Amino acid sequence: MERWIFLAGCLLFTWSLVIEVLAAPSAALGYTPYYEPGFKNFNYVNPDAPKGGELILSGVGNFDSFNPYLLKGIAATGLSLVFETLMEKSQDEPFSLYGLLAEDIELAKDELSVTFRLNPQARFADGSPVTAADVKFSFDTLKSEQAHPQYRIYWNDIQAAEIIDNRSIRFRFAKKNPELHLIAAEIPVFAQASAAGKAFDTIVTKPLLASGPYVIDQYQMGKYITYKRNPNYWAKDLNTRRGMYNFDRITFKYYQDREVSLEALKSGEFDFMAVYESKAWARDYVGPKFDSGEIKKTELPHSNNAGMQGFVFNLRRPIFQDIRVRQAINLAFDFEWANKNLFFDQYERCDSYFSNSDLAARGLPSEAELALLKPLSEQFPQQFPQTSLTQVWQPVSTKPPHSLRANLRQAQKLLTEAGWHLQNGVLQNEAGIKLEFEALLAQKGFERILAPFDRNLEKLGIKLNYRTVDVALYQRRQDTFDFDLVVTIFGQSQSPGNELRTMWHSSSAAQEGSNNLIGLKNPLIDALIEKVIYAPNRQALVTAVHALDRVMLAGEYVIPNWYTGRHRIAYWNKFGQPSKQPLYYQAEDWVTRTWWQKNEHPR
Repeated sequence: MERWIFLAGCLLFTWSLVIEVLAAPSAALGYTPYYEPGFKNFNYVNPDAPKGGELILSGVGNFDSFNPYLLKGIAATGLSLVFETLMEKSQDEPFSLYGLLAEDIELAKDELSVTFRLNPQARFADGSPVTAADVKFSFDTLKSEQAHPQYRIYWNDIQAAEIIDNRSIRFRFAKKNPELHLIAAEIPVFAQASAAGKAFDTIVTKPLLASGPYVIDQYQMGKYITYKRNPNYWAKDLNTRRGMYNFDRITFKYYQDREVSLEALKSGEFDFMAVYESKAWARDYVGPKFDSGEIKKTELPHSNNAGMQGFVFNLRRPIFQDIRVRQAINLAFDFEWANKNLFFDQYERCDSYFSNSDLAARGLPSEAELALLKPLSEQFPQQFPQTSLTQVWQPVSTKPPHSLRANLRQAQKLLTEAGWHLQNGVLQNEAGIKLEFEALLAQKGFERILAPFDRNLEKLGIKLNYRTVDVALYQRRQDTFDFDLVVTIFGQSQSPGNELRTMWHSSSAAQEGSNNLIGLKNPLIDALIEKVIYAPNRQALVTAVHALDRVMLAGEYVIPNWYTGRHRIAYWNKFGQPSKQPLYYQAEDWVTRTWWQKNEHPR
């Protein structure tokens, strides 16, 4: 038998395909689904939230595109308000999807295809119906050479989309993949009529027609963009949309940098700001408006997988290909000093590529991990770090009994072993090449962090240059891998999978625009990524991720940074918000989705 799950209130979990699917949504492996069939709304919304008013947010830099699916250009912030996917992800479960454009889903018995049946009420903003032809066109277009390359990598195992009838679309898979039907459910859909007959990579300043709750209303390129709520939005009464998208208008105003935008917030030019700089949070979000309560300042807990933020080595640069050099540079970064003197002790150290989650490797490998890792150590003896089997990796520390002085002595020893020697205070190798590199930055706030790091490196004879550039240039150089060292976040979900190919797989190393900033081309890591992607159940997934984490950490590919388990936000006190936050969310996304304007504060 083929398996049908009605999605107007039923949940489909990542591994529901490996067990018998029942009418009840509890047929999930790993946890009991929270929402039952016929649920009214998500628990993190107010279903009676009033509609109306305006929300003004800020952006940094500029924008020159309304097409978020291209490599070129900088897309306007907020375009996710315009587009929708086949299914909606719950924000208080690890990986659960509910019906949106699709009202039900059919997973083939051989697990090599999935079929979605579209909601007959689904409409684009102009009132035209969303059809299977639109879904197929969207998929085919985004997987083409004209779209951002990340889609070709991410959807590599989805072979084709087939139209069954006007409301039914089937995706065929190259091979069994436990999460591929969910990945297909997250494909964004736009109208074929708005893009057909044109080269997709030339559709930049003309908005695509989509089905989301908002449409682009007014804009000035690079300055601001306003989205207007569609009064005829087709899904406004759907359970996966009830209590959401309450503002009539949402505007993003762009500012040169965060310092300028802070002053604009205080003067009332916009309403809400998520804060990412500890010094600013501790010292700058003060004043009469904060004292009076007109502007609120608060921290909200979250359970997001923090992933790994770090200073990333570009292995395409010859000087970084020796792990001893990377280790030595790592030893010169004093996080404890920075956290105390620069960050006001607000941060935890990233100690995993899956920080702040149960996916982070802890302690020595378990028996299940060893059973996975030992055969790989024999298959890839040159690439395999034997220390990952017997040692617990820890980030560099200056906490007693460790010290910066001892770390620098160890760094000097490693550099000497790697063939670098001091000559007149400067490290050089036998070819006379100096150990010098540039850190490319998009935020000036990182300069105060790199300054003491630079001083420590100078003691080793290493020259660090750091340069802050505008967002457009930073993005272009990152997309083309034209950097030595950059700051980035390898963000992770609660259920990692195909996206890991765009981060660390050999297939993405030479693909401009991919997230493989490190430049990894390592068959061992490739094999571990495949173990994660094709894990048959949650336990196997966690084991594979732990193993991957250990190997990645042992490679010393980044200088780990920091994270916080709280969102720091400041906003004008004229908004209502749900009494409960979801578990997994971004602050600005939660505001645009679920807040509303109080009646006593009309704009």
